[in-house]
Amino acid sequence: MTTRSTISLAGAPKRTPAATSRARRFWLALRRQNKAMVGGSIVLLFILAALFAPWLATHPPTEQDFMAAMQPPSAAHWFGTDSFGQDIYSRVLYGARSALWVGFASVALGLVGGVVIGLIAGLKGGRTEWALMRVVDGLLAFPELIMAMAFMAVLGLGVSNVIYALALSFVGPFARMVRADVLQVKQRPFVEAARLMGVPPATIVVRHILPNIVSPILIQAGMRVSIAILLGSGLSFLGLGVVPPTPDWGLMISEGRGFIMMAPWMAGIPGVVLAVLLVGLNLAAEGLRDALDPRTRGQRV
Repeated sequence: MTTRSTISLAGAPKRTPAATSRARRFWLALRRQNKAMVGGSIVLLFILAALFAPWLATHPPTEQDFMAAMQPPSAAHWFGTDSFGQDIYSRVLYGARSALWVGFASVALGLVGGVVIGLIAGLKGGRTEWALMRVVDGLLAFPELIMAMAFMAVLGLGVSNVIYALALSFVGPFARMVRADVLQVKQRPFVEAARLMGVPPATIVVRHILPNIVSPILIQAGMRVSIAILLGSGLSFLGLGVVPPTPDWGLMISEGRGFIMMAPWMAGIPGVVLAVLLVGLNLAAEGLRDALDPRTRGQRV
């Protein structure tokens, strides 16, 4: 072996067996959780339905046919039609896209904002921490639906604004949780030792603090997705979310509630589909929590 190749091999990044081992242990623990497997399968089914909606739909989701309005489920319209003659099955499929996008995107944005604020507050302390946490207290002073409605009144209607409004309402819970975890972890001996050895603060955060708070962050994020989807549908139900004729489950339930006696499928089917997705997300989140909890990691639930 030449000297050059020896130097390049020595300088090449090595795979850390510890990280691989942790990921493998987590996957094995997750597989033991029946709730995670059942819930994950349900969520995966909805994701696939949303991705392949153009091929699975039997009609264009916004196509109106007043001659076929309010028809019950049949071979031509599997879930029936609404008051505008739109195919409910096709709208449910495309509505899954809106629901999942709102749920995951809003939680991701709220997570990023909350983690940044929580890290700064927990690490800086002093006046910086006081000022940031007073902002967080203001965000937490009202229920999330009320906060989202207030933000929507300022931002306006539309899917993107629903995501931004929900993300802003999620920043507070994430920031408070991350700050509390950072305050606890930064007092541990290995963090103090790294600081005394002159390790840069950014390295301490990446190598020592974040890996020790990632589990509660993931658990909180998993549970927030179902809340985000429910709140997004609630905003559309109240007329503050998605603009018609965009397919949205909350909007479909709102439009169908006036015909609940004559055409119960208009509101009933989107409501059942929404409930099934929420059950799947909650099961997956509970399984994720149990898999990451050392007290239940070896149990099959």
